Amino acid sequence: MTTQRPRRRSDIEGLRAVAAVLIAVYHIWFGTVSGGVDVFLLLTGFLITGSLVRAMERQGRIAFGAFWAKLIKRLFPAGAVVLGTVLVLTYLFFPRSQWTAVIEDVRAAALYYGNWHLALGSVDYMAENSAASAVQHFWSLAVQGQFYLLWPVLITGAGLIAAWSGARMRRVALVAVGTVLVGSFVYSLWITTTEPVWAYFDTGARLWEPALGGLLALVVHKVNLPAAVRWGAGWLGLIALVLCGFVIGDSLPYPGYASLWPTLAALLIILAGAGEAESGRLSATRLLSLRPLTWLGGHAYTLFLWHWPVLIVHLELTQQDEPTLGGGFLVLGISFIAAVLTSRLVDGGVSRMTRRYRTPSWSLAAGVIFILPILVAGSLWGQSIEQDRQLRMELSSNPLAYPGAAVHLTPALAEGLPELPIYPDTTTVVQDTIDQTRGCNAFTNDTEVVSCEFGDLDSDYTIALVGSSHARHWFQALESLSGRHGWRLVLMTKNACQFSTEEQTYRGETYTECTDWNDDVMDEIEELSPDAVFTLASLTDRTHGEHVPEGFVERWHQLDRMGIDVIAVRDTPRFDFRVPECTDRNDREACTAPKSASMAPQAPYEALTDVPANTRFLDMTDYLCQDEVCHGVIGNQLVYYDTNHFSYSFSKSLAVVMEPQLLEVLGHSMPTSEPTLFEAALSLQESEYS
Repeated sequence: MTTQRPRRRSDIEGLRAVAAVLIAVYHIWFGTVSGGVDVFLLLTGFLITGSLVRAMERQGRIAFGAFWAKLIKRLFPAGAVVLGTVLVLTYLFFPRSQWTAVIEDVRAAALYYGNWHLALGSVDYMAENSAASAVQHFWSLAVQGQFYLLWPVLITGAGLIAAWSGARMRRVALVAVGTVLVGSFVYSLWITTTEPVWAYFDTGARLWEPALGGLLALVVHKVNLPAAVRWGAGWLGLIALVLCGFVIGDSLPYPGYASLWPTLAALLIILAGAGEAESGRLSATRLLSLRPLTWLGGHAYTLFLWHWPVLIVHLELTQQDEPTLGGGFLVLGISFIAAVLTSRLVDGGVSRMTRRYRTPSWSLAAGVIFILPILVAGSLWGQSIEQDRQLRMELSSNPLAYPGAAVHLTPALAEGLPELPIYPDTTTVVQDTIDQTRGCNAFTNDTEVVSCEFGDLDSDYTIALVGSSHARHWFQALESLSGRHGWRLVLMTKNACQFSTEEQTYRGETYTECTDWNDDVMDEIEELSPDAVFTLASLTDRTHGEHVPEGFVERWHQLDRMGIDVIAVRDTPRFDFRVPECTDRNDREACTAPKSASMAPQAPYEALTDVPANTRFLDMTDYLCQDEVCHGVIGNQLVYYDTNHFSYSFSKSLAVVMEPQLLEVLGHSMPTSEPTLFEAALSLQESEYS
């Protein structure tokens, strides 16, 4: 069986160089998509599909082990060098609060599931303020890795069908690849519309791009366009590719229709170089075939690997949100140097060492030898962090050493409190806090209520905690009090969704899921008929100031007509920095914010004239802010796990100081044979400092 052996396309190496530079430039200076990743995906499909189909035509089979082992030897060593460097630089220069996340990100990148790791994180509103990962660009390599696993199976299946049916191999492969292309593209359009953040990392929404490259590989040998058409197609494609980031930027949902721009631009460039005729001297094909670009194309993979971690480290060291013009050139220069050195290490080192041993097992070993130490180092580092976490947990069991909000009960305790390691540990506080209520909270894309019950489930008194994440972060305080006083606590919260009658927005879009959830939660409340609903009384905002939305008051009136009491708690301060990172970098006393930056001088609900009789207010601001200054660390406890949400431990400590106010607004004392939390804490402190 004869096969078409393609001529060497040096312009494709030049196209790889352009794609890599565009990715770096747009990331460094503009912070937007460039289309370069889409080009890489298309080229992956173009090159791999052609290679696999030729193997089936020559040998009637694909050597799966050899194919995957060769890829591992080519991809793993360079990736491992970058990942190992990221671990070292994280330990040296990044705050503790980022360590656990980096370890998890590196593990996901090393094992090629980074896209799903990021996709799952992207839908978690409670963690959305997390700092940019130094290895988050590995998501596209994960998509490629998953493509490498799927594609040999697909092409083998096409070959078996061709052999069984007597059809030509390329014709069957064309149908198989085309089917994947159409199915993935339709899915991409749908998921980009319904879940745009998830879609960005979804393999299914990206698979059509390498499939398009594969389709092109199967027909390109038949293409021989007129010289004028090739010249025009080449320049049109190249110019469109360079302008892609400017035109699309962040204005359109991605991938979806928008990703057609860079993929079709690359397709035009490839078609322009197809055929046997020489390209014109002034053609885009000739430009892309120039030695400087083809040399850079040989380092495109390592340049892509290095540019993002170098940028993130630069921003961390300079404490900037984006690099200056000079800083950007510094990042680009360091990335180029690191890319060349890494390529020489891999090609000149690993390839030379394994030259005598070309078996798949040796190629596999060459890749594993590099990646295994990264996984082991991350695991050992994670164990060390966990040991430190357990130590802090043991220390925190002493309420006089880690009183949190209760530090204000006795002046002597506040004055004589020893400065101990902050609890919770900043490395794990985000995950530990979110995990406590993860299964009891509706995500941003949910429309139905997700609820959980706590405390005494057979109690005659029920409190429903309802609202957004700023209602949710009072959970630990209410859970402690519910357990103490025999209440039934029902949690009904949704990310970024206020318990309000007003239409709300999320990330600049109308938040229809929130409207639907609010309707559903009112039905749940009517069926549950709780004695009281605990929710927010105001909203703090560093831009617009603290206020009471009209929709809040309307909800209170609705609950009043239902005979349900409302316990409305004043919203909490907001910082313009992540508190855990601040405490890692600075003295804890530096991690403060003016109360006036996000809160009104007086609680705004005090000026309302239409508050229904069922509504009572709680204001815990005095335990969060003293002398008009709000603190990130109180009583040796980390108050916030990000810029504005309580840590689980500090929320629990608020139960002690909130208890008297809550009992008062409920209008009756709850009988208990033991002292209240407040009384017990006060007695303990007085006995210690008397």
